[in-house]
Amino acid sequence: MKKKPLLLRPAALFLALTLLLSAPALARGSFPDVESGSWYEADVNALAGEGILLGFEDGTFRPQDSITAGQFITIVARCAGLEEAPASSSHWAAPLLQAALNAGWYDWDELPPTGEGYEEPITRQLAVKVLMKALLPQARGNFAVEAAKLNDLSALNGRYYDTTFAAYSTGVAKGDHQGNFRPLSSLTRAEACALIQRARSQMEEQTPPWPYGTPGPGEAPETSQAPAEALSPAEAIQGGVKENGTLQVVGTQLCNENGDPVVLRGMSSHGLQWYGQFVSSQAMANTAAYGANVFRLAMYTGEGGYLSQPGLMKEKLANAVEAAVENDLYVILDWHILSDGNPMDHVDEAVAFFSEMAETYADTPNVIYEICNEPNGNVSWAKDVKPYAEKVVAAIREHSDGIILIGSPTWSQDIHLPAADPVEGENLMYTLHFYAGTHGKELQERLENALADGLPVFVSEWGASRADGSGGVFPEETKVWLELLKEHSISWCGWSLCDKNETSAALKPGTPPYKAWTGEELSDSGKLMFGAFGG
Repeated sequence: MKKKPLLLRPAALFLALTLLLSAPALARGSFPDVESGSWYEADVNALAGEGILLGFEDGTFRPQDSITAGQFITIVARCAGLEEAPASSSHWAAPLLQAALNAGWYDWDELPPTGEGYEEPITRQLAVKVLMKALLPQARGNFAVEAAKLNDLSALNGRYYDTTFAAYSTGVAKGDHQGNFRPLSSLTRAEACALIQRARSQMEEQTPPWPYGTPGPGEAPETSQAPAEALSPAEAIQGGVKENGTLQVVGTQLCNENGDPVVLRGMSSHGLQWYGQFVSSQAMANTAAYGANVFRLAMYTGEGGYLSQPGLMKEKLANAVEAAVENDLYVILDWHILSDGNPMDHVDEAVAFFSEMAETYADTPNVIYEICNEPNGNVSWAKDVKPYAEKVVAAIREHSDGIILIGSPTWSQDIHLPAADPVEGENLMYTLHFYAGTHGKELQERLENALADGLPVFVSEWGASRADGSGGVFPEETKVWLELLKEHSISWCGWSLCDKNETSAALKPGTPPYKAWTGEELSDSGKLMFGAFGG
């Protein structure tokens, strides 16, 4: 049965755009400051004509004023029929914004639930993210196609790529007359109306699963995805550092100190600055108990990470390495670039960091160095990533012969580029990242071609969800990927060991990091990943 579009839900008919929630209703479409023939007139009047836009007490709409984060997210939440949630802030918008945060439309670091940012203008990149996650969560955009439409792509934070490209591909977002998105600029109320109207129009043409509230009769989503079964820990930890010792690369294969092929399988943390509690010794012991033999430490460089607080991040990293050693795990030090998409932007800091780490852990066989997580944006292998890698590899080699993992452009998916032009050196591998709900046959073929060309590959990050970390779990697509990795003895780390409210998180929200886990603490993604540690 075809599902009704979310637009027609009764809760969506009470949308209000107003600073003063008690302001008197105006005659429909009668805002005196909405100019006749203006580009936004139809959008504003359409919403006002339905009785879902109100103005100020003086009867004006003020279309050119900036819209605040609290106002915009409240509007979108009412469109989606989102129910209020208990909030810690007394701000009038807090209950719905807390619900939006719980739903995963945005992260706490983007807009803390304490409320101090609710009255600040919302940026375009965050507004588009909230709108797409709330109303069009299934929409996707092709990077090569959509990125070319943004003349100011370099100004767009990498964490907003997926939602921005989805908005461009559906026509929800459009650039200005110069082709700029202006991601860090604010939105006017008129622009907010245009975005909302375009998203609502797209909703009429799509039938996404109901993500919020309780569906009415006949409206429940159809799904073929069965929950994964609970797992039991492996009887013993296999393939750890005590068994394999110092690693080396032979041909395309990761091998132990005797030259025997070895496969590492385990988890990646989320950002240490956000979810550092899940790199504790107990959390690693829990992961190892299911058969994992590697743990990746995602030390974000931007987003409030290393570049903002290097001392604290190095302390967290050191404690986590110690925990990995205690649990006989190999451990990856991940220079997790994201918003700072070109690694050359902070090459000096990277050289200093990895030089220090290589000297510190020169005699620790557990440590692996991942020198650039996901180069992205207007980044070239030949001009940016390879020269960066050469500098950092040289710094590490002054102290250590350990395994070094190197990323590639387009979020570590363009492995065909280093396959044709690799960095010179020993014990170098190249990372491939994929998400089963987004990446399929094309990237799988690229992987096999790179291996055929002699490129050693390590999948340092993958997820069972879509690339934005949400959008459901894809068990069949995941199975295809895991069988391919097993066929070629490729090591991997799953994203991510945390309890964030998104489908890529391996743990259910509220999972305690300091006690042993059973299968009940694992999310569906977690069950798929933990169940694959043993092969």
